[in-house]
Amino acid sequence: MSGLLNPMATWSGSHTKRRRSTSILSHHTNLPFSLYFSIPTTKPRDLPISAVLTTEQRDDAEITEIPPAFDFKTYMLRKANSVNKALEEAVLLKEPLKIHESMRYSLLAGGKRVRPMLCIAACELVGGAESTAMAAACAVEMIHTMSLMHDDLPCMDNDDLRRGKPTNHKVFGEDVAVLAGDALLAFSFEHIATATEGVAAERIVRVVEELAKCIGSEGLVAGQVVDICSEGKAEVGLEDLEFIHHHKTAALLEGAVVLGAILGGGNDGEIEKLRKFARCIGLLFQVVDDILDVTKSSEELGKTAGKDLVADKTTYPKLIGIEESREFAEELNKEAQEQLLGFDPIKAAPLIALANYIAYRDN
Repeated sequence: MSGLLNPMATWSGSHTKRRRSTSILSHHTNLPFSLYFSIPTTKPRDLPISAVLTTEQRDDAEITEIPPAFDFKTYMLRKANSVNKALEEAVLLKEPLKIHESMRYSLLAGGKRVRPMLCIAACELVGGAESTAMAAACAVEMIHTMSLMHDDLPCMDNDDLRRGKPTNHKVFGEDVAVLAGDALLAFSFEHIATATEGVAAERIVRVVEELAKCIGSEGLVAGQVVDICSEGKAEVGLEDLEFIHHHKTAALLEGAVVLGAILGGGNDGEIEKLRKFARCIGLLFQVVDDILDVTKSSEELGKTAGKDLVADKTTYPKLIGIEESREFAEELNKEAQEQLLGFDPIKAAPLIALANYIAYRDN
C-alpha cells in the first residue's frame, strides 16, 4: 500500500493487489445463482430506472426484462413514494426558515433513494416491516444528502450541478450549505432515536453505533480525506483506490443494509451475510460511477460529467481501462448476489433487483 494509506493500514478489506484473482469475500458457493432467483444477473435491455425514481414519480416509465414473479417498477415506485413522504414529514419548513429551506432543497430534490430502499429491503428480508426501518432509512438519506452538499462545495469538488439543479451552495451560499449539511447529520441520529418504533433499545443503540462508524473518521470521512490527498499523485494504485471507494461510497451503502437487518431482527449470521452483500454493491456503485463519469454527458447524469478527469482523480477506468472496469463490476454484482443464497428467494428479490440496478444504471 502506498504512503497515502499508512494511517489506515490496518483496514482488512483491501484485496486489489491482484484484482482478478482475489475477492472481497472469503466464501463462494458452487451452486448456480439462477437456481434460486429469476432476476437476471446479466444486463437488462434499456433499463430506464432513474425515470421512475425522481420526485415526479412518472407512472409511464417502462422497465424491461423483469420477471413476472417480481414487479420491480411497482416495488421501486411504492418504496420511493413511501420514502419521499417520510422525508417530507421528517424535515419540516419552520424557523429559522433559511436553514430548513436549504435542508429541504437538497433532501427533497429527487434522487434514486437507493440507500433507503436497501435499508427497507434488508429489514423485510429478515422478517421486519417497512415501518420499522423507515426512520433509519430516512436517516441514511439525510446523511447521504449531507455528503453531497459538502462534496459539491468549492473547497471540495466545486460543483455547480446536482440532480439536474444548481447545487445547494449556489442557491443558499456556502455558509448556509455547510450548516444545513451539519443540521441534516445531527438530525439523522435524533430521528432514529425518536421515530423508530417497536424495536428493542439495544438494537437502536447498535444501529446508532453502526451508522456513526460508517460515516466517521474511519468510514465516509476517511474515504473523502484519502481521495483529496490522492488527487494529482502518480503513485496512487488499485489498493488506494479501493480504500477510497469502500469508505467514501460503499460504507454508507453497507450501513444502510446492516441497519435494516439489525432493526428487522436479523441474527448475527444473517447480518454478516448482508454486510458482505452490501460491501460488494457499495464498491460496485462507485466502479459504475467512475465509468459513467467518462461515458455519459452532464445532461444524462444530472451532474457535471468528466469532473474526475479534470481533477486528475484516480479512477478504475484510469487505472485498468473501461472494459476491465466493466468486467470488475460484473464480478462484484455476481459476488454480491451469492450472499443471498439461503434466504427466502421472494423476500430477497428486491435486493437482487437493486444490485442489478446499481450495476446497470445510466446515471
